[in-house]
Amino acid sequence: MLSRQAKLPLSIPSDIEVIVSGSNVKVKGPLGQMEFTFDDAVEIIKQDNIITLQTREETKFAKALSGTIRAILSNMIIGVSKGFQKKLTILGVGYRAAVSGDSLNLSLGFSHPVVHKAPKGIKIETPTQTEIIIKGYDKQMVGQVAAEIRAYRAVEPYKGKGIRYADEQVILKETKKK
Repeated sequence: MLSRQAKLPLSIPSDIEVIVSGSNVKVKGPLGQMEFTFDDAVEIIKQDNIITLQTREETKFAKALSGTIRAILSNMIIGVSKGFQKKLTILGVGYRAAVSGDSLNLSLGFSHPVVHKAPKGIKIETPTQTEIIIKGYDKQMVGQVAAEIRAYRAVEPYKGKGIRYADEQVILKETKKK
């Protein structure tokens, strides 16, 4: 018994190398290498260039886990072949960002500059002073770094100042009236 997502076979592109040994999976590609150990409730089967999943026991946990494992495997394959990116925009007078080496320097209206060091495997770019692009092959890490940077100055609900995702819609509150 598999979830709807896990029933779909996962094809491996020709430039990606996938090594399955038990519940451990290694994926190598042009952008990097990832390794993940999954739960034993789901069996990962690789035949030629196709990965299929099969549950070892018919439980609700194994069914739910099968879809999660397929999604993680898919993200690993896409990550090492194409990569992932998140785009942040900064709104506010005097708010700006600059990259120096592997660290991001932010001026966000505090009395001190905020410096965020990029972890290994993550590349941060600033095409303009108010745009930040975070790139990497690990989808979870890219999202985590974007969330950490956004947390330095989250969007304020009255004027809309702060750091937001590029596709984020902010609904502004109405101020008090006398």
